[in-house]
Amino acid sequence: MPGENLTRDEARERAALLSVDGYEVALDLRSAVGEDAGEGPRTFRSVTTIRFRSNEPGAATFADLIAPSVTSVSLNGRDLDPGQVFDGSRILLEDLAAENELVVDARCAYSRTGEGMHRFVDPEDGEVYLYTQYEPADARRVFANFEQPDLKAPYRFEVRAPEGWTVWSNGAGERTDGVWRFAETKPISTYITCVVAGPYHYVTDSYERTFEDGTTLQIPLGALCRKGLAPYFDADDVFLVTKQGLDFFHDHFDYPYPFGKYDQAFVPEYNLGAMENPGLVTFREEFIFRGKVTRASYEGRANVILHEMAHMWFGDLVTMEWWDDLWLKESFADFMGAFALVGATRFTDGWITFANRRKAWAYRADQLPSTHPITADIRDLQDAKLNFDGITYAKGASVLKQLVAYVGQDAFLEGARRYFKRHAYGNTRLGDLLSALEETSGRDMGTWARGWLQTAGVNSLTPQALLSTEGRIDELAVVQEAVESHPELRPHRVAVGLYRQEEGHLVRYARAEVDVDGPRTVVTELAGEQAPELILVNDDDLTYCKIRFDETSLATLREHLGSMTDPLARALCWSALWNMTRDALLPAPDFIDLVMRFGRRESDIGVLQMLHAWAGSALVHYSPASWRPRGEEMLSRTALRDLRAAEPGSEHQLAWARFYATVASAPDDLNLLRGLLEGTEKIDGLDVDQELRWTFLEPLAAHGAGDESMLAAELARDDTASGRRHQVRCLAARPSPAVKAQAWAQVVESDTLSNALVEATIAGFMQPSQRELLAPYREKYFAVIERLWTERSIQIGMDVVRGLFPALQDSPATLEATDAWLTAHEGAAPALRRLVLEARDDLARALRAQALAND
Repeated sequence: MPGENLTRDEARERAALLSVDGYEVALDLRSAVGEDAGEGPRTFRSVTTIRFRSNEPGAATFADLIAPSVTSVSLNGRDLDPGQVFDGSRILLEDLAAENELVVDARCAYSRTGEGMHRFVDPEDGEVYLYTQYEPADARRVFANFEQPDLKAPYRFEVRAPEGWTVWSNGAGERTDGVWRFAETKPISTYITCVVAGPYHYVTDSYERTFEDGTTLQIPLGALCRKGLAPYFDADDVFLVTKQGLDFFHDHFDYPYPFGKYDQAFVPEYNLGAMENPGLVTFREEFIFRGKVTRASYEGRANVILHEMAHMWFGDLVTMEWWDDLWLKESFADFMGAFALVGATRFTDGWITFANRRKAWAYRADQLPSTHPITADIRDLQDAKLNFDGITYAKGASVLKQLVAYVGQDAFLEGARRYFKRHAYGNTRLGDLLSALEETSGRDMGTWARGWLQTAGVNSLTPQALLSTEGRIDELAVVQEAVESHPELRPHRVAVGLYRQEEGHLVRYARAEVDVDGPRTVVTELAGEQAPELILVNDDDLTYCKIRFDETSLATLREHLGSMTDPLARALCWSALWNMTRDALLPAPDFIDLVMRFGRRESDIGVLQMLHAWAGSALVHYSPASWRPRGEEMLSRTALRDLRAAEPGSEHQLAWARFYATVASAPDDLNLLRGLLEGTEKIDGLDVDQELRWTFLEPLAAHGAGDESMLAAELARDDTASGRRHQVRCLAARPSPAVKAQAWAQVVESDTLSNALVEATIAGFMQPSQRELLAPYREKYFAVIERLWTERSIQIGMDVVRGLFPALQDSPATLEATDAWLTAHEGAAPALRRLVLEARDDLARALRAQALAND
């Protein structure tokens, strides 16, 4: 990986020297099918012509290309020796003219890691499917280019493909004389170009909008997936959300969608949720649901569709200069996805999911040692890859939600409109957006940006109430705190809600908005109100902070959380209690007790599923070892009770069934799961479809109640790409030293597994019930990770370093081993050290929480 890196300084130097006029890229993908010829990776031919200008004739620069071999290089008609100018990742270009033409003919490799041109063979029918994925810098694995976001250019792609295939790219295409030729794109960055090819199932629709001036915009819509998923593909719902989103963004952005068609491809073995390639958005195919899922899954898919659509303006039309300002697209897309979800679709409770799920991601990331300002210091591409994180996405979106409360929605959207029009097809920095927002809001955006965008860390807000002898509020203040490592206190626009019991329900009876600034802010509007049973700071979730409670409020939640009528307020309380658990302020068994008592009363299915995940983490990581068996028994008993009590056939029943499988370990529980699989047991209304079958099989395999023959029989029922991934995970979950050794070798000592199967193997390998079995791998992990980081792609390196960290060996000895590795490897790649530091922090946090529960 180090030889493939690109630094910010190198990118700036090249951008100052060059302007790119256009690319012509010709790919021959006919080699994707048939027997692989020869040794080494399977390759395809890539011929790239780049027209570019240099403002310093005679200067030197380089083009980017990662390829097994280069056949020829020509610069301005002068043949260059590939052996002299190509080093495996760069092509040296000397003696530039004012106007230049570079032609590179190369053999590029198909990918198994989801980076570059990914090749997938469907086990169900043997069909081959291809797609590209580049962000931040993997277009150079497919064609020669200048791989940085601020060297935008138009592209023309042409592709030769096997007979019977269809090919898609960013522009509209047609096949003539055996070649797919695509319309020239608008000026875009390398990382959002895209090619998808294969015998995909394709569905079409169209969108039309007439503007106030009488002009009409027509957008051809398409959606595609593997043929094996076609029976499950609900393209109508995808198109419904797509049209709702296009209406919403046209209403609010006042800038017509600029990229012609709008295809959405659901592709296999995808590392991300989705990617905003203009005209051809790619998604992980898991968004096509093979079995019954809850409303939260459909909401999640709709949110991703809208997130990627927002990128057409934030990111594709206007793009950051360098990855320092990644937030200029990701924070905005994350915010606009939720904003459009609530404003345009059936998922009107989307802000509840945002408060409960997205912010949890942000709070965790913002408390790691690797936390960084939203506008980050990105030195190179490895830094950039790791900064697609909870800060850049969810914290940034949370801060923008707070900004809307600060400047007003109208001023915010007018600022966005001016930003698009002013910088269309260009590149920007932080100041470009701030100047537009200052114009429309009249606010000093520099002060706001320094507090929110250019400093790291999360503040805690705690209520302080002084009561009179008559039982009324004399003074209510909000105390703001910050940790020592990130001491910044920020301006917060917050709502403070007062709650009390009325007819068996916990309801809000008073509310005030206030600007919190500094360590203590008095909320004068609430003086004189009756004494509350609960004070909720950041009611309605206007700002980004950790909510804390006074003693009275916490006592109220322990007894009455389930009776809180407002679903957003309830979600905020759950989130605050979870943060307290992670911060070792609330013992993990206490949090689990709250879930057991009040989880069944949670009406929002997304919140319930989040509670299940948090309860599982509280049990596995934050509870003392001596208490875990009891906690597991209590959770499994509660899950089974609520599974049986749920409305037959409901999504709540499905959620409890899935959670029950994650905590089932006792013989009676495993026998019930086996009986549900075999049909000898039945729970009224519960449809044990194929996806749920695999969910039940994993705990059976992990606890030695499901052997290899049982898993082989299940694969025979479901011999599909999804079935193969499930089987691999279950096989690796079996409690055997030989099984663990084999799984370890497949991931660590070999690179034959695809990215999806690496992920599945790691998931099966790391079983909480197998701590003793996994103990020998602590030492092996630290012995191998630096070598692995240098030998594998960054995506696989990240998956393995994160996934195999010995978190289940939760003892001071593991903390000491981690510290010893960090001390001995101060010269290791910064991105690798960051991953290890983050894992260390998670482990230290777990040990602190366990110690609290032991007291």
